[in-house]
Parts: sequence; structure tokens; C-alpha cells
Amino acid sequence: MGAQPELSVVVPVFNAEATLPKLVAELEGVLGSDGWELVLVNDGSRDRSWEVIQALAGRFPWIRGFNLMRNYGQHNALLCGIRAARGRVIVTMDDDLQNPPAEIPRLLAKLEEGYDVVYGTPRRQQHGLLRNLASSVTKLALQSAMGAETARSVSAFRAFRSEVREAFAEYRGAFVSIDVLLTWGTQRFAAIPVECRPRTIGVSHYTVGKLIAHALNMITGFSTLPLQMASILGFLMTFFGFTILVYVVGRYLVQGGSVPGFPFLASLIAIFSGAQMFGLGVIGEYIARIHARTMDKPSYTVRSVTRQAE
Repeated sequence: MGAQPELSVVVPVFNAEATLPKLVAELEGVLGSDGWELVLVNDGSRDRSWEVIQALAGRFPWIRGFNLMRNYGQHNALLCGIRAARGRVIVTMDDDLQNPPAEIPRLLAKLEEGYDVVYGTPRRQQHGLLRNLASSVTKLALQSAMGAETARSVSAFRAFRSEVREAFAEYRGAFVSIDVLLTWGTQRFAAIPVECRPRTIGVSHYTVGKLIAHALNMITGFSTLPLQMASILGFLMTFFGFTILVYVVGRYLVQGGSVPGFPFLASLIAIFSGAQMFGLGVIGEYIARIHARTMDKPSYTVRSVTRQAE
């Protein structure tokens, strides 16, 4: 096994056979070949990514590879790599070369200032309008789930102390958000601006739909905000109904007549029915999450590992 490394770089891999050799070369140029390890987690790639990982692990002793049974998602793959990492500090980054390895020393320097988690926030967004909008919505949802202002600055490029993962060592569940899980262990977050290179190979696997689905999973899986919103909506609708009742009774007592018109009553019924259905829908989402947890569905399953990872 050798000496325990000081740094572990964890990279979830999905259809990245073309970028992995370049990423490894850049990391070696910045970090050298001693005192750190690279953990590559193949998340059910449909190309030759696992074969490339095996070849790289055979060539470089500081590379460890894990091959998942199927595609579980970026955060699930990250959780696998984070749990397998042996370093005192863990750095996570994407496999598409958009996170420059040259920025890693800056993350580590900021971490040494007394923080437990440091994010590398891109200075400029590299995506289109819809993708950026969906990303902003996701970060708002993340802020609700994390309860931390730093949620606005989160990214896949992060560095944190390995002790933080002890807070979610026993976590089991199909829905994973690494950023939320990190808040279970600390509130000492920081973020620094970093360069983000444009993608030159392949396309982003995070579509607008996937980002929105991830945001919904974070809100309903790690936050009670929707339940609170449903309660507030129910209170407002009840108050509105009570106000209408006071108006109808008051008019009857003063003028001796009632409020005529079926459309008026139908509108009230529609408002209250809509509020009830909204509340039931929110509760249903939480019941679905509870059902998923009771099934004890794993976050990931490893099919095979490289020789160094054994």
C-alpha cells in the first residue's frame, strides 16, 4: 500500500476516454508523482473509460480506479471516491479539463487558513442562458438544503479535510448531494474565484432537465422548506377564506342580502382545492423519499477495482 498520501484527488468519470490521459498529465505536472493519489471512479461509462483507467493505473502507481456497476450519477460516484480516498485532504474535480489542476495549490492554501471546505468558483460561466439559469435555480435550492450562504459559490471543484466525511460515513441512500453532506460535518466554508477553461472535447452531461431534477432531489431529500411553504400557503388560504366569510356575514347583517353569483363561489372552491392539492403533492414527495430510504437502496455498487485499490 505504501505511505498514506497527504492529498487525494477524486474524479468521477463518465465517457471521458479522450480527456483522462491529458488530465493525468496535467495533474502530474502540478503535483508531481509522490505524496498524493488520484482516485478515478468510472460511473457506468459507455465508452472505453474503464480500459483507459486500468491502463493508467498500471502505468502510474499513484492512480486507483473503481468501476461502478452502472451509472449512478456524479455525486454518487463522488461519494464512492471520497470514501475510498486515503489522503488527509481531498480535492474533487470534473473529468472534462474545465477545472485547471494548476488551481489546486490555491485551494489548498485557502484551506490552510482555517477552513474545512473550500470551493473553486468559476470567474465566468461557460454555459448558455438556459443552463446558467437552471444552475442558479439549483444553487438556490442548495442554499435551502445547506443552510449556508456559500451555497451560491459551490462547484464541482472543491477541497476539504478528510475528517469532514466522518459526518456522513454511515449515509445510505439513492439521492446524494456531496455539498449538503459536507454541511453535516462543518460550517467553515470558503470560496475563491478560479479560472474555468472552455470545454474542447465532448459535451456537458448536465442538461437543464437534470439540473432541475437534482434541485428537486436536494430540496425534498435534505430540506423541509417545501413542507414549510405548504404550511404557509395553507395558512394564507385559510385566512383568505375567513376574510371572505366575515365579509359575507357582515354584508348579510348590515344589508340583509348575500353575495350572489356562482362564479364567485366556484373561484373560492378552486383556490382552496388547488392549495390542498399542492400540500398533498409536497407531502407525497416526502413520503416517496421515506419509501426510498426504507428500501435501503445503496448509493452505489462497485463492480471492480484496479490492483492498487485492492
